[in-house]
Amino acid sequence: MNRKDVDVFEKLSGQLLSTFEEVSLLSKKNPNDAVNRFKLHFINKLISQSNDYLSDKYKPFDDFTTFNEDDMPQNSDVVFILSQYLQCFEKQRSDNVAMMSGAWYWRIEGGKNDNVDENGMIFIRTVKPKKLKD
Repeated sequence: MNRKDVDVFEKLSGQLLSTFEEVSLLSKKNPNDAVNRFKLHFINKLISQSNDYLSDKYKPFDDFTTFNEDDMPQNSDVVFILSQYLQCFEKQRSDNVAMMSGAWYWRIEGGKNDNVDENGMIFIRTVKPKKLKD
C-alpha cells in the first residue's frame, strides 16, 4: 500500500460505514422495504468504487458488482452486502497495520519525499482494526 491507497481506503470505508449505519436503521424498522432509487444510485456507486479499489484478495464476492436497479433490493439485502464490504476493508486494514508504542499505524511504502525507515516504509497513524484480538 502507499499513501494514496490509505487515503482512498479511509474515504471509502468511512462512506461504507455511514451508509451501512443509515440503511441498518431503515432495515430495523422495515427490513423488507425496497431501497429507493436515489439511495440505491449512491450505494451502487460506492460499491463500484470499492470493487475497483479492493484487489481480488479482499473483494467479498467475485460474482457481485452492484445491485440491479430494475430489481430494487430490500433494506436487509443492502445491509448484508455492505457488512461484507466493511469486513473485507477491515481485513485489509489488519493486514497492513502494526502497533508501535501503543498506537496503530499503517505500514506503507515511502515515497522519495517521505521520511522512511531502514526498510523503505513510512507509518501513518490509524485506528485499531475491528475484531482484532489483542
